[in-house]
Amino acid sequence: MNYRHAFHAGNFADVLKHLVLARVLAHLGLKPAPFRAIDAFAGLGFYDLAGDEAGRTGEWEGGWGRLDEPFPGEIEALLAPYRAAVASVRARHGASVYPGSPALIREALRPGDQGVFVELHPADAASLRARYNADPRTKVLHLDGWTALSSLIPPPERRGLVLIDPPYEVPGEIERLGTRLARAVAKWPTGIFLAWYPVKDLAAVDRMVADLDRALKRPALRLDLLIDRPDPARLAGTGLVVVNPPWRLAEEAGLFLPALAERLARADYAAIRCEALGAPA
Repeated sequence: MNYRHAFHAGNFADVLKHLVLARVLAHLGLKPAPFRAIDAFAGLGFYDLAGDEAGRTGEWEGGWGRLDEPFPGEIEALLAPYRAAVASVRARHGASVYPGSPALIREALRPGDQGVFVELHPADAASLRARYNADPRTKVLHLDGWTALSSLIPPPERRGLVLIDPPYEVPGEIERLGTRLARAVAKWPTGIFLAWYPVKDLAAVDRMVADLDRALKRPALRLDLLIDRPDPARLAGTGLVVVNPPWRLAEEAGLFLPALAERLARADYAAIRCEALGAPA
């Protein structure tokens, strides 16, 4: 409950998470049937990069701030939904705003689709309500994200995604992510799940992923981006497990991960990982 994402908005971890989220939403939008997107740890919705919190850390400068120059054509095309969503949010809320996952989801919703934004922090939940409850396609719930993960699935639409990106404020959260994710997939086997984790203790991440690999009965991807050498004292990398990934996501990640690593690396070190997990696709 103490974590405030405004200090970290737009950093390199957000770039990977939001790029992948935008790719998955774009794939969901290719079929006419409605979908539901559930954001289990929603935050504020969007953030001001010119504000006090973002200014104190300047983390966005090493993330979104490094994407000003376009990438080569094929890679830039993969970033197009992400960039378009940022531009749309900024057109309404200001040029220094950076969208969190609720704002990115809202931009992708069509008539009939639903976005559910779950937030436990009372002030942030109130801000989310003010920003999104007027839209009939979105609903804000003041609820613990882990509780929502079990109570809100499967949705009536039967198509959609769940984003799980807890603040990692308490010990054992990496292990909890793997356990709860496996349980949620068993409850909604056809849903797409995006589970984010920070890379500090790489051994803990590897153990969690190995356990998931054995537990999952559905196909999944592990996508890691390290921009510095792993160090338990600082955030050196970021990763996602994507369960039931859209069929071209592994191919797409093979293009954008190396490009992001080259662009976002802090010094002379960068590493990526794109590995299949769980049952074969």
